[in-house]
Amino acid sequence: MQQEHGWVPPGIDLSRPSAARVYDYYLGGSHNFGVDRELARVAIEDWPELPMIMQANRAFLRRAVKFCVQAGIRQFLDIGSGIPTVGNVHEVAQELDPDCRVVYVDIDPVAVAHSRIMLAGNDFSEIVQADLRQPERVLDAPQTKALLDLSQPVAVLMVAVLHFVPDEADPAALVRHYLDAVAPGSFLVLSHACLEGVGEQAEFHQKLYRRAGSALTMRPVDQVAGLFGPARLVEPGLVRLPLWRPDPAAPYEGDPAVFAGFAAVGQKV
Repeated sequence: MQQEHGWVPPGIDLSRPSAARVYDYYLGGSHNFGVDRELARVAIEDWPELPMIMQANRAFLRRAVKFCVQAGIRQFLDIGSGIPTVGNVHEVAQELDPDCRVVYVDIDPVAVAHSRIMLAGNDFSEIVQADLRQPERVLDAPQTKALLDLSQPVAVLMVAVLHFVPDEADPAALVRHYLDAVAPGSFLVLSHACLEGVGEQAEFHQKLYRRAGSALTMRPVDQVAGLFGPARLVEPGLVRLPLWRPDPAAPYEGDPAVFAGFAAVGQKV
């Protein structure tokens, strides 16, 4: 199988699905394998709205990045950035201001390899391979130190990643660690899979990911709100994905209750 995908970094176990590659498949990407597509197929059979939810999450990311640039942010730390696809953070931010600087962080070797290819020649964007549960490795990485001035406001992005951090790893403490490292005026951009209105689908989905080796913890909305700590939520607060500052030219007109993901942007004061 390794020979069939010459772009795959050495040592990748193609017999196990990857959450990053499954997400890539939901978004219509091509950097996924049969084992990833099979997990997605089983998940979609039980939860047909999943691709729409993932695409709404990506759309939230783009809107949030635009908001941050318009609010004066020129530095982005995208933690759990995943496999590159259309509308990456540096593309959105640098279209508005070419001087925006972006550091991507991911643990998945495939995501990192493709990010390096995509970012070749872009002096204001870098990728760090690291586990978000080790904030010092992320913050002290040469790429981070070279591109980001943490004494100035930064947008810390944790989009659809903290539900892969188990409770015992204390995701709230991890968020606080990152926020403590950045200057007042910085933003936290966060989305998370939640339990409200999902019912049995949540239990099935979490079991499916656990069997695949990517534990997924969908949390109650009030617990997700607690991840922001003292950061002040900007309007409209923590809401379902398509309801966070929707594009007036393309508002969502369906039932937002079908979206298990919630999202918000908070500012460190």
